[in-house]
Amino acid sequence: MTASLRPRRSVLYMPGSNARALEKARSLDADGLIFDLEDAVAPDAKSAARDTIGAALAAGGYGRREIILRVNGLATPWGRADLAAAARLPIDAVLLPKVESADGVRQAEAALAAEGAPSDLAIWCMMETPRGILRAEEIAAASPRVAALVMGTSDLAKELQAQHTRDRLAMLPSLGLCLLAARACGLAILDGVHLDLGDDEGFIQSCRQGRVLGFDGKTLIHPKTIAAANEIFAPSAEEVAWSRRIIAAHAEAAAAGKGIVLLDGKLIENLHVENARRRVALADAIAAIEPAPSP
Repeated sequence: MTASLRPRRSVLYMPGSNARALEKARSLDADGLIFDLEDAVAPDAKSAARDTIGAALAAGGYGRREIILRVNGLATPWGRADLAAAARLPIDAVLLPKVESADGVRQAEAALAAEGAPSDLAIWCMMETPRGILRAEEIAAASPRVAALVMGTSDLAKELQAQHTRDRLAMLPSLGLCLLAARACGLAILDGVHLDLGDDEGFIQSCRQGRVLGFDGKTLIHPKTIAAANEIFAPSAEEVAWSRRIIAAHAEAAAAGKGIVLLDGKLIENLHVENARRRVALADAIAAIEPAPSP
């Protein structure tokens, strides 16, 4: 189950125990919503949160947004019940926390299958521990259901005893390893959250860095950050225009039997054409879900 080309610029965590937040999520412009049963829910509220999420999803109204359920780990008292619920809910993916091995993925997959989960229910994996990072490739290749890796940079910083800095220097080795694993296996990959909601400039910097590195989008903890993530992780108008020119020039050269294409003095090869097609396809997918601008 390799990553489908769909916008994942902004994926917002929503506390599963907060019915008002789940209601508000229906009107947000996030590409995806992670209904959280793990970190955002107190131990004595997890069962009720499961019911709250079930009721919200049954009511519908989330439109084109990708819906992901973050469950508790199988080793916890709530993990198996969470996976049983996930197997029956109208969601796109299950997000497993603190994944550290391919075997952990397969155990969760077996639990989902035992509960009758549909074949197209994807598994997303949180990458947030040193052991998990070091095993990123085996985790990414653990099952055909695995469709995305999600960076858990907050927990990872704690485990590394690293400092949070704007340049995220301490995170770069882990981000790079997970990017390599995701792309090698054809998966999507999302950057970690920015915790300081008062640091707008730092948030924008981390989004720009994430896009430069190659992430598909960013996980978020507050609706106010959605617009910036959507803008930064989308191809710009200039990028799309240049990509269309690359595609047209390459097609024209191929029709004329030419193997080399020069466009504005730049050599165009097949790899540039592939990237151009991907950017245009992503821009078209974004245009299909966003309202047309007012006249």
